[in-house]
Amino acid sequence: MDEVTAETHLELARAAAAGDEAFRKEVNTLVHPLIDYHTSILCKRFCGQNRYQFRCTLSQPVGSPPADAAWCEWGNASYGWMLDDLASPARLSKYQAKNGATLFDYLYRIANSLPFYERWKDWRFGRRVLVPSYIQSIDPLAAKVFYALRAGTTLELIAQQLGTAENQVAAISRQIVNSLAQRHRLHLLDNPKSESLTHYSDDDQSSHQHDVPYEDHMAEQDMESARVNQAWGHLDAIEQFVLEALVINEQDAGAVLAALQTMDISIKKGVDASQTNVQQLYYFKRKALHKLAQELQ
Repeated sequence: MDEVTAETHLELARAAAAGDEAFRKEVNTLVHPLIDYHTSILCKRFCGQNRYQFRCTLSQPVGSPPADAAWCEWGNASYGWMLDDLASPARLSKYQAKNGATLFDYLYRIANSLPFYERWKDWRFGRRVLVPSYIQSIDPLAAKVFYALRAGTTLELIAQQLGTAENQVAAISRQIVNSLAQRHRLHLLDNPKSESLTHYSDDDQSSHQHDVPYEDHMAEQDMESARVNQAWGHLDAIEQFVLEALVINEQDAGAVLAALQTMDISIKKGVDASQTNVQQLYYFKRKALHKLAQELQ
């Protein structure tokens, strides 16, 4: 975009941040495609059983609920949260049109960042995702390695960014995986898109947190969960990681394979992580599922 467009957007952002209603509507229209895209992606990823119990409010609905089902409010609530986060006066005031970047460019980068994803999860699940103390205690660099692994950064690049040896980064990453696996927290290493090693913390809370459907658990379900957790504990760290990624989170096999290679973790004895292929990954998954099924018998 040329300087005139960037300068126009700078005036737009300042006016909207100051509370001008017409300019705020213009910002809302500008950011709508971003929010529509991300609500669709994140709601579908964490929908769970809602798609079978409630009618979806996304622009491209999912699920097959009963015809008389109530509307699910997570989509609308997520839209409101993202609008509050991206178009807040504080956010708009920080836009400076550097290097000719438009307001859309600025908000696009924020919406596709790891901090934005984490803030949404904090709101959605009523928690904040920070580096656990047991990870921080591994090494002074463990927190930065943790966030870099989440971002899908290679061990070589992590080592360069942190100014340390690659073998040290590899050792820290293996300890992180093992520590998370022991506590059934491997999902914390899910691989959202990010280019940063820096964790961002934002205390802003949305007002759209109430009157949304949630799932209650019966006593029988809790007993079954305890049984599954006990069986799950008999899997090793890598088996848990692969099953969480491929089966529970339904991630793409190529992405999972890339994550294993990033952490230099081999799933076949005698075969280097960089040489592992998708067929070997699927075979490893089948063996892990068979082992889990035997533990459940």
